[in-house]
Amino acid sequence: MTKHLERRAFVKAAGATFLASLYPAKAQAICQTETVFAAAYRTPSGDYGVAVFTESGKIISRHPLPSRGHDIAVHRKSGLAVAFARRPGTIAVAFSTSNTSAPVSFNAGDGRHFYGHGVFSPNGRLLYASENNFDDAVGLIGIYDVAAGFARIGEFPSGGIGPHDLVLLEDGKTLAIANGGIETHPDFGRTKLNLATMAPSLCFVDRRHGALLEKHELTGSLHRLSIRHLASDHAGGVYFACQYEGPQSDLPPLYGRASPGREIHLTPISSTDLTLLRNYVGSVALNVRNQTLALTSPRGNIMLVLDADGGDVLGRQHLGNIGGVSAARDGFVASTGDGILLRTGNQPPADTQLRNFDFGWDNHMTTTSTPG
Repeated sequence: MTKHLERRAFVKAAGATFLASLYPAKAQAICQTETVFAAAYRTPSGDYGVAVFTESGKIISRHPLPSRGHDIAVHRKSGLAVAFARRPGTIAVAFSTSNTSAPVSFNAGDGRHFYGHGVFSPNGRLLYASENNFDDAVGLIGIYDVAAGFARIGEFPSGGIGPHDLVLLEDGKTLAIANGGIETHPDFGRTKLNLATMAPSLCFVDRRHGALLEKHELTGSLHRLSIRHLASDHAGGVYFACQYEGPQSDLPPLYGRASPGREIHLTPISSTDLTLLRNYVGSVALNVRNQTLALTSPRGNIMLVLDADGGDVLGRQHLGNIGGVSAARDGFVASTGDGILLRTGNQPPADTQLRNFDFGWDNHMTTTSTPG
């Protein structure tokens, strides 16, 4: 069978209804009460993969990856997901969260590499991925046709240098793009090449034709505040989280909110908590039900849970190498690079440690389905 036919067969199989394709026991466990997540992992022997699991820590399926993964884009209606390689990787792997077909890999375009994040169009027909045109130091959003086996069919500018995370807003048309502002080139590995001239920005782009709608820049004393990760506020805007590339003693704000038609807003929190974060937020997640926001810092070994709008810190969870986080019913589920998965309420550390796995979780966690 040719690679093209294999991909077509995969896409057809992966488009089946999610729960109907699961084994009965697993479907029952999910239907009852559990949110389901996906995250990349790495084993002590150096193998990589992605796991689909419930909030109680039950593994539903595991899929191998050829190299270290980063984040995962999910189209919930079809159960189709894509795991992206960590920068400067060029491989992405599409798989069915219901484990109905073998994973299929595809590549970034020539002269491009992935930044580790992507998002599907509302109908699941297109995939958008943050990429680097590394010879020209231009940030791009690559466009992939799902039905054509993830053929790369186009691209448009991200609006800045070093696009990282991106989310689709509630209108289904506007992409919010976190341009970290950092120039890199695979010839230099993960070395940051332009720290003196960094230009981070958050851009709103129309995904249908790539038009730049708005660009919000961090300038002056904040030009080294790299905007990296996003969480939809489910009201037409996003919360964003940052990583600071300046002196550790500066302690700039590390998160804020942005929406089209309004000025970008950074939310201040206490210097004590900023010190705990060590100028670095690895992941951000919003619990819409409680309007709480979780910020993780694997460098600071801490997760803060805050009032999303006011910035008041509601709880602190100290845990080594904590990185991935996603909203659960009553709080958040978080993971660590040392293999711990835990569920916490909105005011940690009143938490329940779920499991200690024999592999380490990578940086991010994605929700694939919620209880019906």
